[in-house]
Amino acid sequence: MSMTQRQLPARRLSSMLGERHGEQPAYSWLSEGIRQLVTNGRVLHGTMLPSERELVGALGLSRTTVTRAYQELRERGFAEARQGSGTQIRIPGGNVGGGSEPLTAGSPELVAPGGIDLTCGAPTAPVGLAGFYERALDQLPGYIGGMGYYPLGLPVLREVIAADYVRRGLPTSPEQIIVTAGALSGVASIARSILGPGARVLAESPSYPNSVSSLRQHGARLTALPIGPEGSDVPGIETALARGGFSAMLCLPDFHNPTGSLLGDEGRERWAGALDRHGVHGIVDETNAELWLDSRPSVAPMAAYSNNLITVGSASKTYWGGLRLGWIRAPHALVGAIHQGRATMDLGAPVLEQIVLSLLITERAGVDEATRTRLRENRDWLHAGLVEALPEWKIRKPAGGMSLWCNLPAPRSMALAAQAKKSGLVLTPGSVFAVDDHGLDRWLRVPYALDRSELEVALPLLVDAWKAVA
Repeated sequence: MSMTQRQLPARRLSSMLGERHGEQPAYSWLSEGIRQLVTNGRVLHGTMLPSERELVGALGLSRTTVTRAYQELRERGFAEARQGSGTQIRIPGGNVGGGSEPLTAGSPELVAPGGIDLTCGAPTAPVGLAGFYERALDQLPGYIGGMGYYPLGLPVLREVIAADYVRRGLPTSPEQIIVTAGALSGVASIARSILGPGARVLAESPSYPNSVSSLRQHGARLTALPIGPEGSDVPGIETALARGGFSAMLCLPDFHNPTGSLLGDEGRERWAGALDRHGVHGIVDETNAELWLDSRPSVAPMAAYSNNLITVGSASKTYWGGLRLGWIRAPHALVGAIHQGRATMDLGAPVLEQIVLSLLITERAGVDEATRTRLRENRDWLHAGLVEALPEWKIRKPAGGMSLWCNLPAPRSMALAAQAKKSGLVLTPGSVFAVDDHGLDRWLRVPYALDRSELEVALPLLVDAWKAVA
């Protein structure tokens, strides 16, 4: 369905606006109410508003009032008149869209006009995000009297992040939190602090390519340890660590990217114990920890099993990638060293976004039930469609995360990606997620975070591309 085909019924708009209160003129209430729905993402760019006659009947207002409200929306750039169609919502400056998550292990893929980007495993912004920015602007004057540098992060944000760990069963003080410009910045800061040149780092393969690249850019020598679709091989991890020689290990126990596996408490405790026994720093990436779809997992944060683990979190998947904020939860003894390492990269994250994130976390306004339902339905639909169309593929349905990790019957994922690109479908082959920069050509990550309408177009393109190369 194209943007111009969206139609907002009068009764639906009436319920979204709610009751009018106070002495605000009716036309101003209606115009401002619709504008707020647009800025909060509840009414999208390209949506056709109800006709003036329909809205008069639904709201009980005069035709003059509705006409004046629509005119005010047009004058402010939030609507335009469509000849023969009515009034259509506009976003001032246009709907930019895009902004997909880049994967540094491969060359940036450009999506042709009308194409579909099936590489990004991240949700869109939550409904109402613009309202949080407006509230944050009200608080901003309290900060602009100073220089604006908060190298460790705003105190209020460090407090709410620490409180969220406490809520999850991990005692944490604000002094243990360092706010960063995303999880990737957190990994880089940790590497600069605890790893010397040429340090050996153990990482499960496949793994998140940006973190792997960050460690490698620091000069670390990575050793790959296979992880299957069923999850982490804890005995294999224990054996590898026992061989010695490792300074750190990258750990993704929470809806692992890209496999989607979730490690239970017993496995977390054994893994943390092995790291402690062999004096290896564990860098725990919790970016996907809140991306459960079927039921909230009753697992403790991995750092609950060791006082030596360093945890990295991110706002990108739970809230919005555009915030560009993350954090480090570090043992007290390492906070100073990590702060020094981070100071060579930047002097702190933007103040306004930190205020926004503190509000979002406090009100738990991240992945809401409506978003989980949409993602769960997309996952189920895409999984069923692939299983039916390509029964030779082996696809485990994860309990969380943002993508399916598909096992192909032949090592053809790179050829598949090249073929799909010809029809405007951009895919990420499995080799991008390989720690050794090669292999995994029998695997393909297929995200399901896009709108269903885009997935419905992408699925037959993917099936046709596979048939062409298989």
